[in-house]
Amino acid sequence: MIIVLTERLICYLELNALQEEFRDVGFTILGFPCNQFGMQEPGKNDEILPALKYVRPGNGFVPNFQLFEKVDVNGVNEHALFTILKVDKEPFFLRAFGNPTNRLFWEPLKVNDIKWNFEKFLVGPDGRPVMRWFPRVNVSEVRADISKYFLNTGFLQVL
Repeated sequence: MIIVLTERLICYLELNALQEEFRDVGFTILGFPCNQFGMQEPGKNDEILPALKYVRPGNGFVPNFQLFEKVDVNGVNEHALFTILKVDKEPFFLRAFGNPTNRLFWEPLKVNDIKWNFEKFLVGPDGRPVMRWFPRVNVSEVRADISKYFLNTGFLQVL
């Protein structure tokens, strides 16, 4: 399973392709919209899917993976799932935030906080986080890492 923070960008198309590629092996993408990064997901929960379908990426787009309601992923109101995901995976340092006062909308700031939209986590069959990718890592790199993980763990013999 891969857990992804989402925001309305072209990455949705790549996530659909990734879900389709690994669907037959029980791989599932879970998307969690979040409005804590530059207030880039201001819409209400019932506005997100229509915005994807008609605006961006548009052209009738429908995600082929589970898209949940918006959650906080950092700060005092962070969802428990993200508290667990962030415990064991490599943190980035607060200096990576630069000057956070005008772009980050939570407190307190912690070193293992999620940095921005489209940060991704791979979760193993036992429910434990396996890998964490920062937002700028593209889906092709994530795909390669997932394939390696499946092969190295014996989960799949051949992809």
